[in-house]
Parts: sequence; C-alpha cells; structure tokens
Amino acid sequence: MKKTTFVITDDAVFMRGLLRKIIESSDEYEVVGEASNGLEAIEIAQQLQPDIITLDITMPVMDGIQAVSKILEVSPNSKIIIVSAMGQQHMVIEALKQGAKDFVTKPFEKSRVFQAIENVLSREDGK
Repeated sequence: MKKTTFVITDDAVFMRGLLRKIIESSDEYEVVGEASNGLEAIEIAQQLQPDIITLDITMPVMDGIQAVSKILEVSPNSKIIIVSAMGQQHMVIEALKQGAKDFVTKPFEKSRVFQAIENVLSREDGK
C-alpha cells in the first residue's frame, strides 16, 4: 500500500523534527520533504506533489497564509494543514478561506495531529 506523503513547513527546525516524529510514528505516513518558509514550500510542493503539506503561519520570506493559494496552484491535489500558535485564530480562518483544509495548534498533541490528517484524507471530493 502506498504511504501518504507529507511535506512539513516550519521555520523552526525543532518544530519540524517534532512534527516529523509524530507523523512517522504511523507506518502509513512518510515525510518526503521539509521547508523553512512558504517560498520553499511552494517549490518543494511543485517537485514532490505530496498528499499533505503542513504549513506554519508565521515564517520569514513568505508566511503560511500567502503560500496556501500558491501551493494549491502548483500542487492542486495536495491538502494543507495549517500549524498555528495559540491566539492566531483570525489568521487560521484566513488560511482556511484560502484553501487550507484543517489546522493544528502548537504545542502539538499527537491525537490532534492524527485527527487533522484523518479529516483531510476523508474528504474524497477534495474540497
């Protein structure tokens, strides 16, 4: 069975590592790339066409909100899960309007990360 592929985007190496550890604790999931800002995420998404992209909101060069629609242009079948810190609800809502499918908040709770993944994978219509 083909594994669900992920690209993790966060400007903090520690956060990318933490999220990678959670995702790869499932045999069904594989992290195929990492990006440290929205611009890198767009380039990697175009190359790898991952099933799911996690996208931090606050990053240098290009933030997550700016990157959502551009990622969906170059990798239209990818589903985006926004990663936010507490207190960024208005930005999460904007990212969802741009096309993101779900969100998780930092600090990560393993159960919530898997819930968000299942939520986006269960949407067969891609909407």
